[in-house]
Amino acid sequence: MKHGLLLLTLLASLCSSPARSTPTGTPSADRAIEAKITALMARMTLTEKVGQLNFPSYAFPREPQLEAVRQGRIGGLLNVVNPAHVKDFEAVIQASRLKIPLLFAIDAIHSFHIAFPTPIAWAATWRPELAESAAEAIALETAQTGVNLTFAPMIDISRDPRWGRVIEGAGEDPMLGAAFAAARVRGYRKGGLATSAKHFVGYGAPEGGRDYNGAQISAPELFDRYIPPFQAAIEAGSETVMASFNTVNGVPVTANRRLITDVLKTRLGFDGLVMSDFAAIMELKNHGVAADLADAARRALHAGIDLDMESKAYDRHLEAAVKAGKVPMSEVDAAVRRVLRVKYRMGLFEDSPGGVRKIPAKMDEETVRKRARAVALESFVLLKNNGATLPITKESGTVALIGAAALATKDHSWYGPAALEKPRTETLLDALKARIGNRQTLLFSEAFADACGQAFKDKEHALATARAADVVVLIVAEDCTVSGEGVSRADLTLSGVQQEMLDALATVGKPIALVVETGRPLALSAANDEVASMLIAWHPGTEGRTALADVLVGETAPSGKLPMTFPRSVGQIPISYSDLPTSRPPTGDRFTTGYVDEKPTPLYPFGHGLSYTTFAYSGLKVSAPGVRPNGKIEVRVDVKNTGLRAGQEVVQLYTRQTVASRSRPMRELKAFEKIALEPGEQRTVRFLLKASDLGYHDEDGNKVVEAGPIRVFAGGSSTAELETGFEITD
Repeated sequence: MKHGLLLLTLLASLCSSPARSTPTGTPSADRAIEAKITALMARMTLTEKVGQLNFPSYAFPREPQLEAVRQGRIGGLLNVVNPAHVKDFEAVIQASRLKIPLLFAIDAIHSFHIAFPTPIAWAATWRPELAESAAEAIALETAQTGVNLTFAPMIDISRDPRWGRVIEGAGEDPMLGAAFAAARVRGYRKGGLATSAKHFVGYGAPEGGRDYNGAQISAPELFDRYIPPFQAAIEAGSETVMASFNTVNGVPVTANRRLITDVLKTRLGFDGLVMSDFAAIMELKNHGVAADLADAARRALHAGIDLDMESKAYDRHLEAAVKAGKVPMSEVDAAVRRVLRVKYRMGLFEDSPGGVRKIPAKMDEETVRKRARAVALESFVLLKNNGATLPITKESGTVALIGAAALATKDHSWYGPAALEKPRTETLLDALKARIGNRQTLLFSEAFADACGQAFKDKEHALATARAADVVVLIVAEDCTVSGEGVSRADLTLSGVQQEMLDALATVGKPIALVVETGRPLALSAANDEVASMLIAWHPGTEGRTALADVLVGETAPSGKLPMTFPRSVGQIPISYSDLPTSRPPTGDRFTTGYVDEKPTPLYPFGHGLSYTTFAYSGLKVSAPGVRPNGKIEVRVDVKNTGLRAGQEVVQLYTRQTVASRSRPMRELKAFEKIALEPGEQRTVRFLLKASDLGYHDEDGNKVVEAGPIRVFAGGSSTAELETGFEITD
């Protein structure tokens, strides 16, 4: 069956699939909300109803928008971050006929004032509770302005690091992605912001890794890989979902009723509002599925897009379309009901049955900084450490710190009001000086003219500095303009002249510790061959360089693990630990899966990450030889710190169904826990697996749990070798 036809079969499975509703509070409060909505809608004119679906960007001069709000023609605004301006709009609302409150939304993704590490780094901690803490702190800062909604979390799953927006998500794995999606939703909501889980669905799977490009996704892959984070976000209480820009199997999601209404709203039971992405309704013309803006508005509303962000298509055309009989009034009413439901649930109305929204007390800056630093400390991933080059100790001798990034304070964040000053940020050079400057010699050379190494400042000085040292710490950074939306890359090697600098330093003959600031996995094979140690620092935020210095000198041991596979070369992409097997597994023989010019394995696998100590796994056992499809089974494994210092380890559990009706992934992450162990300490870690979580979806989108053998693997990465197994029985 071709991909374009696969989703057609989903309708047949909807009735047999249990719907999941968004947690909203007590049933009595929900009934009261629906009654209030019914009464309010009975008083609304068609113009006011359409106005609730209009979600433009804040514009200057603002008088026309103030008047539009007074007339009931705007339901929400994005990018209003000045508290005084928010109050101006709220005053106009009180002067309007129905006094319906506005949504005020911004992209508070990983920062407002204090920048946390970027979300891919949150996932590298493998501690969802840290992500929840981070999201709460960001929300608390943001909510003080009057903003009540964030366009976060981004929970797209992606196996292609060429796509620049991997920086905003949790990587390649649906189980890890779902855990962080739920945690981020809980955190933002705890801090006073409603959330928008984005982008539903498949935006992280563009062909070629090119942003906005189409995706081809089968029904099994859709439900097994891409849906789980959205299901988790909905169950955690996300009030809104944002539809993706792209096409899935040739149909733009913004006009895809099967995905938005049948799957998201009906099958997943999402009863909040669905918004378009920025100007996405207007872009249906570019997709070639809408003749004009009026046609685009009709198609988007019919698909189930409740809120039109910035296209102004609903504002300009829906009222006339309803009057002309081209758009059913029932579709407008359904969308309005969802928008009002969310506003009531958020407590924006003065008579909200669940209580009126109160802005939480502001968190003091030092507490926010501590949270940001805690995330950074656990996000750094030590990929290799030959000769125990790290940490830097007194025995390391003279240290050469090389790279203009050691002077940088950039944190890839978006700042709120213009009056909000950038927070103080310690450079890596200053942080290292404070830690080792009094006990040993620290030399420094910028080497590059800019933090991202686009050109040299003084290559020879950098080489001379390296020759005068016993160990070299080279810090490099991905080009600052190529992480985020709209910045896909075809080349994932070090940007600018940074690899050239590393090549030259390698000839000096001193051990090199390479520190890489990046927003995505890079193809670092050449660099990997030349260095003794390599540490991925991501983009670590306001407290990030301070935390990085702590790790480099050993005050804290690195404990991060990769949330995405690092490829050897771009030609391997997409590459994932959970790829399907083939009829001819790679053996090196010509007629097997692989490349003639590259190894088939990644440079560093999903889940990989070293510490300054070592861990040993043993005693992997299951509680029974078999389990029924509706049963549970316990898996336990012993983990021991076999090194000389304390450390944290992410204990990872993977499974593989070796025989099934369809080919199953080589491995799938099913459980994980981060534990701390003192030297010589051993702990038994227990995981409870549900047999139902070991199933898959078939081509009709139905969940299948088949009887058969299940292999279980435990260890510190997706290549874990400790193995046992059990049977799912009939």
